[in-house]
Amino acid sequence: MPEASAPTPWLLRWQGLLGGSSAQQHRLSTLAGLVLILLLGFLPVLTRAGLGLIVLACGALWVLWSLTRAPGRIGPISGWVLLFLAVAVLATGVSPVPVAAAKGLVKLISYLGVYALMRQLLAEAPQWWDRLVAALLGGSLLSSVLALRQLYGPTEELARWADPNSVAEGTIRIYGPLGNPNLLAGYLVPILPIAMVAMLRWHGWGSKLYAAAALVLGTASTLFSYSRGGWLGMLAALGVLMLLLVLRKIRHWPLLWRRLLPLALLVLAGVAIAFAATQVEPIRTRVASLLAGRGDSSNNFRINVWLAAIDMIQDRPWLGIGPGNAAFNSIYPLYQQPKFNALSAYSLPLEILVETGIPGLLACVGLAIASLRRGVRALSTDSDLALPCLGCLAAIAGLMMQGAADTIFFRPEVQISGWFCLATLSLMTRTP
Repeated sequence: MPEASAPTPWLLRWQGLLGGSSAQQHRLSTLAGLVLILLLGFLPVLTRAGLGLIVLACGALWVLWSLTRAPGRIGPISGWVLLFLAVAVLATGVSPVPVAAAKGLVKLISYLGVYALMRQLLAEAPQWWDRLVAALLGGSLLSSVLALRQLYGPTEELARWADPNSVAEGTIRIYGPLGNPNLLAGYLVPILPIAMVAMLRWHGWGSKLYAAAALVLGTASTLFSYSRGGWLGMLAALGVLMLLLVLRKIRHWPLLWRRLLPLALLVLAGVAIAFAATQVEPIRTRVASLLAGRGDSSNNFRINVWLAAIDMIQDRPWLGIGPGNAAFNSIYPLYQQPKFNALSAYSLPLEILVETGIPGLLACVGLAIASLRRGVRALSTDSDLALPCLGCLAAIAGLMMQGAADTIFFRPEVQISGWFCLATLSLMTRTP
């Protein structure tokens, strides 16, 4: 007796209403791939107007494509994303600045359209993953070359990013086409592990050299950005990827070696980091600024903003002030300390709590756990998406590390890479 098919979730019952032939599906998938290549390839150099148009095109294309194909199922990652969206809608409804919060909600929905299109394209045609990554690496190569060229140009403009009241006074920081060293590092951090996976995954010396160039130049650009959060994010991303690759490689080894080898690698990595932090002058200077507490002007600024953000959370702990920077900019002046104006909470967890309250943070924690579980499955499977999922999990680790003391993630140049990683992880099915 044939097994009854699972009922279609009511959220997806609008999908497939128009119907569509296989030829139409193929044309739509090709169009989706080309639009996403345009988005990822030119991400660091697009104007805000151009970026907005392409993001809107992605959402519209996903709706059109969904109307012509049968509905699928909502996986765990997409489920948590939808839950966060529901919380954001509620937060907008009860926001003290509903108009400003509505602008943030529209931005969130537009980014979710990009995520949905990426997920649908990769589900229908997984071979597009490599093409999208090639475009993403092309954008990172362009950014890295433009940034590294600044090392050989006039330094007056670069020096403005070194606070004269900071321990790191006089440090020359590159920023490339993104205009901000921290943003440059935040853009490159999630791309570095993906570039390493591409180098391992792709065939042919030309493709491997292309990925290797993106990895080497991206690493150098992140180092010369002198972004402390970027350095920590890069260490987390590449370190997690190396650990995952080792665990995958030795998964059939005896249990004792499976436990001892990763532990030995972690000890060696710790020793290497400690040596660099104490013996390499530029790194020692940035570490000293990190440990200086309020003695460093950048740290002092962040601490004051964090304290103001905590006051905002205490006043509205359940649904926050509503999503988006417009809502934050409307409410923050009521809490800020004199001379410490800010555009964000400078901490990803605090920003989520400020905007969507405790339910929003819980939804994000659930999303992180679901992503981790999907990524861990890749350790024990020979699926074609196993290595991409490990790279994306490492990229998310890097984003979370940098996001602990910054909110670079909310910039589209960074956020879109994060949604690409989640779309990839959402396709890792349960192993047999």
